[in-house]
Parts: sequence; structure tokens; C-alpha cells
Amino acid sequence: MEQRRVVVTGIGTINPIGNNIEEYFRNLEQGVSGADIITAFDATKFSSRIACEVKNFDPTAIFDRKELRKYDRYSQFALVAATEAVEDAGIELEKTDLERVGVIWSSGVGGIQTYYDEVMGWAGGNGTPRFSPFFVPKMIADLAAGHISLKYGFMGPNYCVISACASSNHAMIDACNLIRWGKADMIVTGGSEAPIIIPSVGGFSSMRALSTRNDDPKHASRPFDKDRDGFVLAEGAGALIFEEYEHAVARGAKIYCEVAGCGMSADAYHMTAPHPEGKGAILSMRLALEDAGIGTADVDYLNTHGTSTPLGDVAEITAVQSLFGEDAYKMNISSTKSMTGHLLGATAAVEALACVFAITKGIVPPTINVEQVDPAIDPNLNLTLGTAQKRDVKVAMSNTFGFGGHNSTIVFRKL
Repeated sequence: MEQRRVVVTGIGTINPIGNNIEEYFRNLEQGVSGADIITAFDATKFSSRIACEVKNFDPTAIFDRKELRKYDRYSQFALVAATEAVEDAGIELEKTDLERVGVIWSSGVGGIQTYYDEVMGWAGGNGTPRFSPFFVPKMIADLAAGHISLKYGFMGPNYCVISACASSNHAMIDACNLIRWGKADMIVTGGSEAPIIIPSVGGFSSMRALSTRNDDPKHASRPFDKDRDGFVLAEGAGALIFEEYEHAVARGAKIYCEVAGCGMSADAYHMTAPHPEGKGAILSMRLALEDAGIGTADVDYLNTHGTSTPLGDVAEITAVQSLFGEDAYKMNISSTKSMTGHLLGATAAVEALACVFAITKGIVPPTINVEQVDPAIDPNLNLTLGTAQKRDVKVAMSNTFGFGGHNSTIVFRKL
């Protein structure tokens, strides 16, 4: 039996460099940094005082105040991005079999703001347990998927995938496979995250995972640079409509690209550090290429995990060179986290959109802020430094890795 094909027919986002797709794509091409001093709380006593926050976002202008009581910030971002994607896909609800439309969403930490507020509110009181009835529904990570389905009446497969920073890649992979297996015709997929709060910044700071370039936040996220000192925490969401190809054609949908292949693996090495030889990353990328039925020479653009951490960037490039060999020098490589920062569980979805941008616009987004490439990284690789580059991108690959050794790779192909 011939495998059902999966295509992307709708896209949406809200992230540190764009409150919608048009703005995001424009700033990707221009190499805009979304980093700045944290405004969400007073971070003056923290070692890292910078983050990539969503700008000019007023939820009261989007949601009814009564309705807003039900949504943690991560769910607000999910609904904004998903709404743009659904509208972009031109889904006519009255003409759609809603039992065949699902939502596979992701979040690394879910409603952590709600959890923190409720617990601190109790701790600062007189000991009487007065918790909001919305506490649990706002906090749990699966509710964003639930809210999207509630808004549109989507009754197909509905759940949340959590695998740290690999979460939204795994969500998209699940969505792709469910459509391939005939379990759904369309799935809203992606991820959202709202981690810029005291516990998250404090926790990652104590691990020495965050950049402390507080005097120069715009240049703090600098993947592949010899002076990189950690990632910049970020928030936002990315949403994509995955749809079975024949279904999309039958309803006259515009098609951005095809979801060609998926790969997943584990490092089985360390709780937080990547395997130094990138063994798990190699396996994930190799499986994705095999699933897509293509070779290393076919990949035009690789959007790396590229977080700007000392260990991670080198391990990933080591893996790329080990798998791709001489073909590694023929493709464009970049890290869009240099602009958006690291959105944890939502990062893969936002980076999948960067791959869609590269394929549809013929422009590879840059890696900004690199002043001198790390000596451990081959300078002959095309890391797309500084400015975007024009290229006919027929195949784009995106890597996302997470604490726990979770590796995930997804491949998009021009139709």
C-alpha cells in the first residue's frame, strides 16, 4: 500500500521577532535579534538578566477577560499561533469532517507561570489553602491542545508531547505519522512556551546554561562563536497545519511544502550533556533521511539545534560532518536561535517555520552574532554568517535535541 503523503497547508506564529508569520519572516531575513533585558520581572539579582520576550502582546485585546482567566500565557500563545495557521490554511469548518482533524501540541514546561503564582500566593498567605479552580487546568501542559480543539471543534487525535527542547519536533513527527497511518486528514501541530519567570531563569542560571552577556543582550545568542557562553531563554509559539496531500488538493488548499521524513533517537549518554561524538544526533538525522528516501547530497539547508552552548554546538556540528562528509560543505547551515533565542518546547515548531521560509522564499536565514568561529568548528562550512543567503532550497532539515538525550529531526521538501 502506498504511503499517504503529508504536506504543510497553514502556518502561524508569535515569537520574539514576530507576532505573526509576515513579521517573523521579514525579521528572519533581516537578521533581527529578539534579545533584551528581561521586563517580565526584576532580574537584577540573577546572573543572567536577559531573554527573548514576545513584544507588544496584549492578551486583553485578543481574548475576552472572562475567557482569559482560563489561559496560562503558554496557552495564549498557542491559541494565537494556531488561529493564524487555521485561517491561513483556509479551513472551512462547515465543510470539514471535524472527526478527522486533530491537534498534537507540545510544551516543555506548560503552565509554569500559573504553578508559580498559585504556590507563591499560598506561601505568602496565612496557610489557608486557597487555590484557584483554574489552577490545574491552566497549569497542565496538555491544555493548549485542548483549548485549540475546543475553539474549533476538532475531534481527532488530541494530546501533548513532552520531550524537553525536542517536544515540538516530536509533536510534528507524531502528527505526520498519524496522517500517514490514516488516523486523521489534518492535524494542527506545533508548540508553545512561556518560561520567562523567576523559577525558570533561576534554574537554568544555576546550571550555568544561560548567557550572562547582560551588557550586550542583542549579541548574547551567538551559536558557533568561540566566545558563546550559553543560550538565551525565549517564549512564544509556532503552529503548522499538516494535511494529507490528496485531501489538500481536493479542497484547493495552497501547499507550502511536503513533510518528507522524520527521525528520532536517544543519546543514552548523560542527563543534560550531549554525546560528544554526536552519536544520537547522527542516528536521528540518518533515520530522517532514510524515511525521506534521500541522501546527504540532497539537503540544501540544515537548521541546527544550535543553542549557543559550549558543548552542544560542537557536538552537533561534529555529528553533521560525520554523517554528511563532503556534502556538509555543499549545504547551508544556520542557527535561527541566534535571533529568536531558545523557546524550549516550542523551539522546533518555530524553526520548522524557518525551513518553510527557506523553501518558499528561496532565502536561507542567517546565523547572526558570530565574530570568530569556534576553532573546534570547521570554518569552511557555510554557517550562513551575518546575512541571509539566496538559494533554491528544495530540501530543508531541522534538528532539535532535548535534556534527557532526546534527538529529533524532521525533513521538509519542496513540491
